[in-house]
Amino acid sequence: MENKKEMCYEEIKMKTKNGWGMLFLVLFLYVVSIVGIVFGIILTESGGGNEIIGIPMIILASLLTVVTIFVNCGLRIIKPNEALVLTFFGNYVGTIKEAGFYYINPFCSAVNPAYDVRATISMATLVGETAVRGQNVAQNSSNISKKLSLKAMTLKNDKQKINDLLGNPIEIGVNVIWKISNTAKAVFNVDNYSEYLSTQADSALRNIVRLYPYDMSEEGDEKSLRGSSQEVADMLKVELQKKVDIAGIEIVEVRITHLAYAPEIAAAMLQRQQATAIIEARQKIVEGAVGMVQMALDKLSENNVCDLDEERKAQMVSNLLVVLCGNKDAQPIVNSGSIY
Repeated sequence: MENKKEMCYEEIKMKTKNGWGMLFLVLFLYVVSIVGIVFGIILTESGGGNEIIGIPMIILASLLTVVTIFVNCGLRIIKPNEALVLTFFGNYVGTIKEAGFYYINPFCSAVNPAYDVRATISMATLVGETAVRGQNVAQNSSNISKKLSLKAMTLKNDKQKINDLLGNPIEIGVNVIWKISNTAKAVFNVDNYSEYLSTQADSALRNIVRLYPYDMSEEGDEKSLRGSSQEVADMLKVELQKKVDIAGIEIVEVRITHLAYAPEIAAAMLQRQQATAIIEARQKIVEGAVGMVQMALDKLSENNVCDLDEERKAQMVSNLLVVLCGNKDAQPIVNSGSIY
């Protein structure tokens, strides 16, 4: 039961204060501290026993400057579609999701699992380049925000090779449009929500693809990856949503972006598709030719153009079928005599 409670973080809306009043107070304290240091220095240098007042004034003004800098750390700006998850000495205290300018407890720290990963990559990249640019490492790493983005984002994993229902290896790729719906779950339930989503997307894709053949059978009474791509994508969305609920992620849409046979069987499957297409085309041609021959015989009979016995009808049918079903244009031969 204790483990379940640990994995069931719910988002808490943090009570915040407007930051403008505290900003003016911080600016006032800065002015007071600067004036105190300046007057303290003037009194100390003037002599005549004034250093007794000047030195303590400088010390107090310096302490006030340090306190002001610390208080200034509590000022935070939240942009639209951003969230700030805050902890107080390790305890989750709430999330700020509304855009605005706020003042929070300076002892509260923001948490973002992806921050440390991005900062490490940024540091390694900058350090590995040149010594001249290495001096900008701290500046660039500080630009990486600990705020969570609530915008819709796109996950595009690499194409995967998976066996379909019939065991044929295929290559398939999908795009997943997602966003964070529960910041507490995204931060505390998984180590890195973006990597977790990527792993679960691969797993769900394999589970769904194995349920369908690449193409429908000759009967055409079953669903397939190629013929029912929208239904497959909808099932993948439902499957993936179940897997990422624990991470507080909402799956907006899933689209299949690439679908093809694996290279090792692509040529054989292409020949099979070509053969099927040729057979279907030939069937249509034969059906049309038979109908045209039947129509010709009926018209000749109705209009009493000529009386044909069975042998002549067979000869005519043979000639028409050769002309209509042949791959090349027929070369007509005029018969000036009798066939008998």
